[in-house]
Amino acid sequence: MPSTRRDLALGATAPFRDRPLGHYIDGQSVDGTGSLFPVFDPSTGESLGEARDATEGELDQAVAAATSAFDQWSRTPGNERKALLHKVADLIEARAEEIAAVECLDAGQTWRFMSKAALRGAENFRFFADRAPGAADGQALPTAGHLNYTTRSPIGPVAVITPWNTPFMLSTWKIAPALAAGCTVVHKPAEWSPYSARLLVEIAHEAGLPAGVFNAVNGLGETTGRRLTEHPDIKAVAFVGESKTGSAIMRQGSETLKRVHFELGGKNPVIVFDDADLDRALDAVVFMIYSLNGQRCTSSSRVLVQRSIHDTFIAKLIERVKQLKVGDPFDAATEVGPLIHQRHLEKVSSYAAVASGEGATVAVGGAPAGGQGYFYAPTLYTGADISMRIAQEEIFGPVLTAIVFDDEEDAIAKANAVDYGLAGYVWTRDLGRALRVSDRLEAGMIWVNSENVRHLPTPFGGVKASGIGRDGGDWSFDFYMETKNVALATGDHKIMRLGVAQ
Repeated sequence: MPSTRRDLALGATAPFRDRPLGHYIDGQSVDGTGSLFPVFDPSTGESLGEARDATEGELDQAVAAATSAFDQWSRTPGNERKALLHKVADLIEARAEEIAAVECLDAGQTWRFMSKAALRGAENFRFFADRAPGAADGQALPTAGHLNYTTRSPIGPVAVITPWNTPFMLSTWKIAPALAAGCTVVHKPAEWSPYSARLLVEIAHEAGLPAGVFNAVNGLGETTGRRLTEHPDIKAVAFVGESKTGSAIMRQGSETLKRVHFELGGKNPVIVFDDADLDRALDAVVFMIYSLNGQRCTSSSRVLVQRSIHDTFIAKLIERVKQLKVGDPFDAATEVGPLIHQRHLEKVSSYAAVASGEGATVAVGGAPAGGQGYFYAPTLYTGADISMRIAQEEIFGPVLTAIVFDDEEDAIAKANAVDYGLAGYVWTRDLGRALRVSDRLEAGMIWVNSENVRHLPTPFGGVKASGIGRDGGDWSFDFYMETKNVALATGDHKIMRLGVAQ
């Protein structure tokens, strides 16, 4: 079966081994003429093919197509947009296995999780499709002498820049609400995992999306990405990725006063109090850092354990980490696949020496898993202090740092003592404590006695260096749309007279 899945992925990407992966602009495939960059199979380290960095002219062509298509698409009735986006979801579901296989191939994600990720992408399209008819709805805000009412309209052509970790699902999470709102899109996927983005834009046009409404360009962040974020006709930038890159995009878009939405890094704490259901907490701790190869923004990469249960809990944790199955991402039994790229493997590997040098213990792992590809052994650092780099920096791999705390105040202080603030996880049977700690944690999202379970109508996003803005439900439309207030006088409203003799 693993070979069959790999064959499915290789078949889907075969056209881009014979020629480089180019772009999709104004409803047409464009080969491109820009410089080439390689795409690798993370599980073998071998080349899958090459892709083109968009030239300035090709990028301008994509933005021009989005700009030209905006007038008609923004005025397309919401019910029509809804029907088209549901067709996109239908086609995603029909090709779900192919999409999942491609994610395993060039992103190194495991079949265990990617087999559901494509369906999550379809769910994202359906969720926002159903909200398209009411996207422009506003509020009635009457006051004495006036009826105030608000309207919303799409902001214009937008850029969507997505990461390499779960590329298909995250692309749908950003692009579906933009299209539902009436915006047109220029999408730049990450250069390390570009293939599923090509499947998405082709599916959208097969579903009947008008030419120019959804365009995709490939390229490097420092060239294509920069040109896109600086382009004067792009009205907003939605970006998922590193905090450092988010800062650069904010600078690049500042000259044209672009609206930005950033989902950035995290160093998320999971706090385990001594009254918690420890078996369930252990399951959640292991799942939230070692699934998706540790390459997810909401991973709980710091486990804070109360002193009275620390040694017992950590001993059980060590045994669980040792049992994790690392291997072929196409094998349904595999729990941890390869990291995305050799460069990222080197970054993650470098922290073992940092941990030892700072006085922490490498309890499990701490080295590449060996063999072909970019595999890294599931790793647990214990005996850490909150001031250590392994407790402060986003490593973005299957690496967990364990820290002891004494009481509620100590847990909150240590949880908040980082630059990031995306998510937090709290395990306790004490409802009052759960509410107090959730209120004081500096994070945009808190899960109590749970792992990361997404409910699409709820807001998703972080604080501090973890991001700006919120996705999900109506919050997505707040970003992709402009709000206008109209104040209508309801009677003989007396206006102060100036320039008239009193």
